[in-house]
Amino acid sequence: MPENDAVERAIAENLSREGALLPILHAVQDALGYIPPESLSRIANALNISNAEVHGVVTFYHDFRTAPAGRHVVKVCRAEACQARGSDALAEHAKAALGVDFKETRADGGVTLEPVYCLGNCALGPSVLLDGRLVGRVTPERFERLVQEEMPRL
Repeated sequence: MPENDAVERAIAENLSREGALLPILHAVQDALGYIPPESLSRIANALNISNAEVHGVVTFYHDFRTAPAGRHVVKVCRAEACQARGSDALAEHAKAALGVDFKETRADGGVTLEPVYCLGNCALGPSVLLDGRLVGRVTPERFERLVQEEMPRL
């Protein structure tokens, strides 16, 4: 099973590192696009820590996923600077336009919507990350155009 191979490889390549948990989790997500929930106990056993510790780290960091993402990933900045420039309205618009809430993937697998808590683009907020491409000064209207242009098959 490819998932098991990726987990075992991540453990083998990072087990001897100090603070190996994060490098292992990143390696698994890099290989699979997410961290399968059933792999958490294997990682915990390898590091001689509790399942709860591994689960706590996976759920604490917003970039870790426990399910595959959609074909497109849209991240909306939720940090204070972007909120001050209108990201609350943008977030609500994005949810309605894409048909999903934050941390959800549409049933057709087309898009995943995620909150992010700073894209480092504060002066140009509100900002979004569309499939890894940073875009600033995004209004609800501009969001519509960007999604149509960059994700035409949604």
